[in-house]
Amino acid sequence: MKEEPHSVDVHVGKTIRIQRLLRKVSQTELGDRVGVTFQQIQKYEKGSNRVSASMLVEIAGALSVDVRTFFDDLTAPAANANDNPAPSEEFIISREGVQLNAAFFSIKNEQLRKKILKLVQAIASTEQTEIDAAE
Repeated sequence: MKEEPHSVDVHVGKTIRIQRLLRKVSQTELGDRVGVTFQQIQKYEKGSNRVSASMLVEIAGALSVDVRTFFDDLTAPAANANDNPAPSEEFIISREGVQLNAAFFSIKNEQLRKKILKLVQAIASTEQTEIDAAE
């Protein structure tokens, strides 16, 4: 039976993916920068392969981030740390989630960002109401 990846490896991998997507760097390009294949980058991002300390420093340099970035928001592993993430967590690390987040925060006008948030919440509420009515 194959052992599940450790929650820390999964967290670091997700953070690598987020930082890579924010910088619009492909897996192939990142792999070329640090001397590994894109498949290896995929495995790092999924947490299925553990990233060595030296490779993490290389990746941080290639993405122009502080190596500590990969450990931000890391909490102590819980008993159920390997459970599947919530759908909202999956969206946050998806390509679309990262792009949406970057675009949203590139809007300098705070009032406009609040209006956009209210609009999205209203659309989501309307869709949920339609789903409930159809059931």
